Amino acid sequence: MDKLLMHLENLARLDGIASLETQVFQYMKKHLTPISDEIITDGLGSIFGVKKSKVANAKKVLLAGHMDEVGFMVKQINDVGSLSIYPVGGWWSQTLMSQRVRVTTFDGRVYRGTIGSIPPHLLTDAKRNTPVEIQDLLVDIGARSKQEVLDMGITLGDMVVLDGDFVRLNEHRILSKALDNRYGCAMALAMLEAFKDVDLPFDLIAGATVQEEVGLRGAQTAANLTQPDIAIVYDCSPANDAGADKDVLGKLGAGVLLRFVDASMLPNRCMLERLKKTAIAHDIPHQYYLSLGGTDAGAIHKSSMGVPTLTICICARNIHTSSSICDVNDLNSALRVSSHFIEELNDTIINDMITCNQ
Repeated sequence: MDKLLMHLENLARLDGIASLETQVFQYMKKHLTPISDEIITDGLGSIFGVKKSKVANAKKVLLAGHMDEVGFMVKQINDVGSLSIYPVGGWWSQTLMSQRVRVTTFDGRVYRGTIGSIPPHLLTDAKRNTPVEIQDLLVDIGARSKQEVLDMGITLGDMVVLDGDFVRLNEHRILSKALDNRYGCAMALAMLEAFKDVDLPFDLIAGATVQEEVGLRGAQTAANLTQPDIAIVYDCSPANDAGADKDVLGKLGAGVLLRFVDASMLPNRCMLERLKKTAIAHDIPHQYYLSLGGTDAGAIHKSSMGVPTLTICICARNIHTSSSICDVNDLNSALRVSSHFIEELNDTIINDMITCNQ
C-alpha cells in the first residue's frame, strides 16, 4: 500500500493532458523498466511493461490505466498578454473561475498564472446570473503584451493545467488534481511490482494508455499493440455521496467499485462475478456502481475479435477539477482485490471468461 500511495502522489503532481503525457510516460518508463522483462510502446505514446510467463504460448492479461488528465491548450495569445484556452477533456466551466494554473511550453518551461475573474460588483445582473463559457475565460500569467508572451516561449497548443497539489487531508482522505487517472497508472505499477518475482501461468502486461479523456484513443492502439486475452482497466469514477442521499451508488470509503454498466461497456459478467466473489472471500469492502461515463475498457473490449474486460475502479469526489478527493481505504480495497484476482487466475479460469457468453 505504501508503494501505491508513493506512486499516486508522485504521478498526481505531474502534468499531462492528452497528446502531451510525456512527463507521465517518463515516470512510467523509469519504474516499469526494472520490474519488466520487456518494455513495449505504441505510436501514440502508451507504455507497458511485460512480465513473461515460463509457460509456452501463455495467455496475455492486460492491466491498464491512462496517463492523461483533463486540461487545456493555449488557443489564442491576446494583445494585452492574456491567453484564451481550449478544453482538452470534459469540464464544467463553473469550477474554473480564479483557479491557479500552470502553462508548460513544448520545451518544458513552466509559467504560473490564474484564470481571470471579474469582480461581481462590476458585472451586470444578467452577466452575474449567466454561466461563464470556457471560450470567454482568460488565463493571466502576468504578461503585459502579446510579444512578452511570445518571448516567454509560449505558443498556441501549449499545455495548461489547473494547479492542485497532492495533500493528505487526514489518515482517510486525499485531495489532489489528476486522481483521474493517475490512480490507474499507480495501480498498474503496483501490480507489476507485486508479481515481479512470482511465476505466473500467463504473461502479465501492465502500464498506461494516452488520450483517454478525448475518446479512448490510446486504448485502441494499445489493445492492438498488446493483443490481450483478457483485460483489467483501472480508472477513477465520480463519487455521488456529497449530498444527503444515503442510497446513492458511489460512496467514499465503501470500497472498490463493482461497475456493472457504463456508457461505453457492459463488463464480462464472469469477470465481474469473480471480482465480487474475490472481494467477499477476502473480506474486502466493495460496492455496486453504475456510470454514465466510460473508461478505456470501452475501446479495449471491442478490439480484435473481442476481449473480455473488467474495470477495477475507485470513486472520488470532484473529479475533473483541481480538487478531487478519494479515500485511502478504497485505494487499499482496490489494491487487495486486484492482487487476489490476478494471483488466482489460471488458464482454465481465463478460458471460462473468454467463453462466458457462449
